[in-house]
Amino acid sequence: MKYSIKQQIAMIFIAVMAGTIILCWFINNTFLENFYINHKTAAIHSAYDSINEAANTGDIASAKFDVELRKICDMYNISVVVIDAQSNTIKSSSRDTEMLIRRLYDNVFSPRDTKDYLEETEHYSVAMQVDWATNTEYLEMWGVLDNGNLFQMRSPLESIRDSVKLANRFLAYVGVFATALSAVFIWFVTTKITKPIMQLKDISEKMTNLDFETKYQSQGKNEIDLLGEHINQLSSTLERTISELKTANNELQQDIRKKEEIDEMRKEFLSNVSHELKTPLALIQGYAEGLKEGINSDDEESRNFYCDVIMDEAGKMNTMVKKLLTLNQLEFGNDNISMERFDIVTMVNNFLQSADILLKQNEVKLRVEEKPPIYVWADEFKVEEVIRNYFSNAMNHVSGERIIDIKYELLDGKVRVCVFNTGEPIPEDAMPHIWEKFYKVDKARTREYGGSGVGLSIVKAIMESMNQQYGVKNYTNGVEFWMELETK
Repeated sequence: MKYSIKQQIAMIFIAVMAGTIILCWFINNTFLENFYINHKTAAIHSAYDSINEAANTGDIASAKFDVELRKICDMYNISVVVIDAQSNTIKSSSRDTEMLIRRLYDNVFSPRDTKDYLEETEHYSVAMQVDWATNTEYLEMWGVLDNGNLFQMRSPLESIRDSVKLANRFLAYVGVFATALSAVFIWFVTTKITKPIMQLKDISEKMTNLDFETKYQSQGKNEIDLLGEHINQLSSTLERTISELKTANNELQQDIRKKEEIDEMRKEFLSNVSHELKTPLALIQGYAEGLKEGINSDDEESRNFYCDVIMDEAGKMNTMVKKLLTLNQLEFGNDNISMERFDIVTMVNNFLQSADILLKQNEVKLRVEEKPPIYVWADEFKVEEVIRNYFSNAMNHVSGERIIDIKYELLDGKVRVCVFNTGEPIPEDAMPHIWEKFYKVDKARTREYGGSGVGLSIVKAIMESMNQQYGVKNYTNGVEFWMELETK
């Protein structure tokens, strides 16, 4: 921005004012002298009329006329002399009457080309002449009154020129001062006028950067204030529109991300299911073909073994498919959460009673912390599914002292349920992946007990659907899985 609007307005006003003063000075310098001369000529004519009238009425020698004549002469700086035909002085306003009489004779008898005539009639003549003795220019009028008397009037023009120079000089001083004073005043006024415009400029600049916080503060109801109100309305409309666009864009991004996640999950699901079903299907196919071909057909024990393998692998496949369907419902949000208030201690104890036979068959020692009823808010069926998966995981990995320990930790508004089993800790590099579908730390051992690798994924999906925390912690003698539930 080379010049601001404030500078432009101020420069225009200052230039107009300075130009006006310069024009006035030029007009004065060019025409004021002629105007003064015309005014002086009119004054001499007025004095001639008064003298001629007084001469006709015979009052020219009266004291009253003396006062009137002195007043005229003093006012217009005019010298007057009136003589009769015998050169006797009748009236004179000058101390040097003889000089005026000589000027009268010179004007009457000197050559005409030495005078600059302004007016000439049969009774008088008006001309500008230079007095060579003093080198001073005069405006002179001479001629004959109606009663036959001769007269001579003169007024110096140097005083007119001095007055013109003085007037022009004074106008120049006043002009410079007025221009400077006006410049300050105009700068102040333009600052006040352009302040709201600059405010609108700043607001519009912020709007280009999508900053809609600043609003125009209206001071009145002029055009600038109306413009400011319209900009405020525009700012609010743009802010609302951009907010709606961002919301729509965010929803679109979420939909795209969700679609991508669903596609990725579908691909991963198909890949993992294909991998997990490949081994049991191969076993079922192999043993079924063996039965069909009559391998060891005479050995009933072998046939039963073949059938047991087929049934066992089919059962594992059935269990895995059920778990995958459960996990699929949880991950896609198709399974509703029913928040209920129930006693978590009672629920865990009831589950452990049903699992007592498994503990005895696997020679596992169970230790349960005795606690009074602890009521929690959660989906009871899904919490029991988490406990079942934690317990099954502990049963499948327990070793060493073969102890499973279940305890409760009361926190601020929550309870943490922990399931610990003695055995080998989980490798550190496997810790971030144990919640992923089909991930197995020890694939050989998992195959041995028929694990599908989706149990902990179901735990993850259930806990996240209830917005609760869960996790795992390694110890030197075992592993502890935990979950948190709200008590308030």
